Amino acid sequence: MGDGTGVDERVSVLLARHGGVTTARIRDALAAIGYTPRQGTTLLRLAAEPGRMGQQALAETLCVDASVLVGILNDLETAELVERRRDPADRRRHIVAITAKGERAAADVRSALAGVERELFADLDPAEVAQLRHLLSRVHTQPDDPACTE
Repeated sequence: MGDGTGVDERVSVLLARHGGVTTARIRDALAAIGYTPRQGTTLLRLAAEPGRMGQQALAETLCVDASVLVGILNDLETAELVERRRDPADRRRHIVAITAKGERAAADVRSALAGVERELFADLDPAEVAQLRHLLSRVHTQPDDPACTE
């Protein structure tokens, strides 16, 4: 057809296909270093935050249900990558902090993701990657979309 209306030319279909491939590559790259995508993104978020973060705020930032986050944090805490403590100012609130070992794990996650991105964007120059990032940031999705809450 050539007018962008054929199923193989629809931007939404292309984005879904590339998203599926990207998700699989990220899953494989993180599995190779011993993490799930949710564990990896949790480590990256905690490494990016100065100091400690409330568990509820972390769940909201990561777009996961609080009960899902508990499972993620249990695994990360068992591996000594994060620590959870009660907030001394509010005993009902849990504070999560990344450990030094967790910081090293986050660096490994960043490196694995960088490898995936190098592969995916090999034919794009840095300006094109920046433009893609900008355009994707403008796509209308919400943190409470069903795909985000899985």
